[in-house]
Amino acid sequence: MKCLIAVSLREVHRMISRRIYVVSCIVLPLFSLLFMATIFGNGSMENLPVGVVDNDHTAASRKVIRRLEASPTLHVLRHYANEAEARKDVQRKRIYGYLVIPFGFAGRAGNNQPVTLAYYYHNAMLSVGGELHSAFEQLLKPVSVQPIATVAVGLGEEPSAITSFLLPVAEEEAQLYNMDRNYAVYLSQPFFFVFLQILLLLVTLYSLGSEMKGGTQNDWLQAADGNMGVAVAGKLLPYTFLFSVMGIGANALFYGWMQLPLAGSLWTINGLTVLFILATQALALFLYEVFPVMSLVISVVSMVGSLGATLSGVTFPVSFMDTPVYAASYLFPIRHYVEAVQKQLYLDGTFADDGMNAVCLLLFLFLPLFLLPRLKNALITRKYEKFV
Repeated sequence: MKCLIAVSLREVHRMISRRIYVVSCIVLPLFSLLFMATIFGNGSMENLPVGVVDNDHTAASRKVIRRLEASPTLHVLRHYANEAEARKDVQRKRIYGYLVIPFGFAGRAGNNQPVTLAYYYHNAMLSVGGELHSAFEQLLKPVSVQPIATVAVGLGEEPSAITSFLLPVAEEEAQLYNMDRNYAVYLSQPFFFVFLQILLLLVTLYSLGSEMKGGTQNDWLQAADGNMGVAVAGKLLPYTFLFSVMGIGANALFYGWMQLPLAGSLWTINGLTVLFILATQALALFLYEVFPVMSLVISVVSMVGSLGATLSGVTFPVSFMDTPVYAASYLFPIRHYVEAVQKQLYLDGTFADDGMNAVCLLLFLFLPLFLLPRLKNALITRKYEKFV
């Protein structure tokens, strides 16, 4: 215990004396937390710029345009003379979509003749494309049935009868878990921890590799009385504490101040957060043991961090990935953490429900233990010192 405290105090002194630790352990996490807390605004997309190509120029076409302008999701930025101009602006991303009202729209609709209102949207960004598609469909659905309703009223049909044959099946939407369609509910918290994972990997790697780079590995081992386990635990302990405070503070911000819906227990999420931080540090230590060369392991860690963002299951369900990719996702702590937290968010899960994910995170802690002698030998012999 005396050696553990000595190594930890030594590391705290190193952290205070170097600006890079302050920036990477405090400034960047706080900045990313502020960014994730404010990026989604009120939680939904609004005022997406779109265009209109009105080839009819009648009262009926202007009524359709006014419906678009009244939508909070869409913002009619410009009226185009033809489709070619509108298409060029979509390709340049000046607008995300446009509506085409054909010539003779009012006459055909008034005579109950077939007429098409076409809309086009940029679907390279799936979230924006999905919002545009949904907004156009909701706004144009009443327009499509209005001519039939007008003719039916003229023939003396009752409004209730018209509704029954226009909409024979009543549609009722009941969204689960995220009734407000708030992007912040399912993106803010996991995206923050995806970024925190990258910082954890890089900070852990740098704190270990800087000893050999600076030629201070003997002082480090001497403070731990030659015990490699104590040397590693004492060095990483201050970072574990600091990042745990950041993680628990982030959870308090998301589920307290931002009032994101939480069906489960905040205490369980905080416990999983600390376990995730320990597992990520263990993964970084293991990678450094395998590749004790800073120039090489930085590339490996950068790749692992970026892949973790993809394989976490935030943007695409892990269970629907190809089998090799699904199997590879188990090698990333962020995947187990996100899955466990989502059970707490949506399913009112208990810690027992998160048992499998918690066990997987715990297994990461044992991963570097088997290669500690290899790391100690690399530090003593300075075998890889010329590559640092």
